Order: sequence, then C-alpha cells, then structure tokens
Amino acid sequence: MDLTKKHCVPCEGGTKPFTKKKADDYLKMTRDWELLASQGVALEPMRIIRKFTFKDFKEALAFVNKVGRLAESEAHHPDIFLHNYKKVNITLSTHAIGGLSVNDFILATKINQF
Repeated sequence: MDLTKKHCVPCEGGTKPFTKKKADDYLKMTRDWELLASQGVALEPMRIIRKFTFKDFKEALAFVNKVGRLAESEAHHPDIFLHNYKKVNITLSTHAIGGLSVNDFILATKINQF
C-alpha cells in the first residue's frame, strides 16, 4: 500500500485509535519514524515521532513551513518543535480520537518525501 497516494480524511466520533499491533504494521511503511506508546500513570496517546537536523536555522525553518503547507492541505496537523536553531521534531497523533490513525502515517510518508 502506497500511503503517499492517499489523503487524510477527518475522523468521525466513535473512530477507534490504532492498536499497538496495527500501529507497528503501519510503522513498517513509514521509514525513520518511531512509535511512542504510553507508559506510567499519566497516559499519553500513542504517537509517532521523527527528528530532523538541518544545516542551519534557515533550512530548518524552510522545512517547517513546507510541512505546515502540507499539513494544511491534508487538514491534519502535527506538533512541530524547532529547537537548538537547526533541529526539528515532528510528532503525529490524531487528537480527535486520542491516538493514531491512518492519517498520521499518510502525513508521515509524505513528510518523508521532502
């Protein structure tokens, strides 16, 4: 399945987040991303993350803006953290369902194309 050919679709109420097994299966199609699963008392939703390092701030900011345009066109918005002037962490989860959906993996594979 080529996720780059798919588009994000809004999750409706009652949509269940991915199980860890399903997330692991999709992660195999999404190179360089890491699955973060909740541990401990303060449970956070399952999410995927990828860390990028660029030559300088200008390059990192250009990447963030490119991801922002993609996210807006797909109507699926990641958490973006630009830090140490040239490092960018992208975290994806589907906030509306409190976990991962196919939308997160679609966006991740499209970000990988940059």
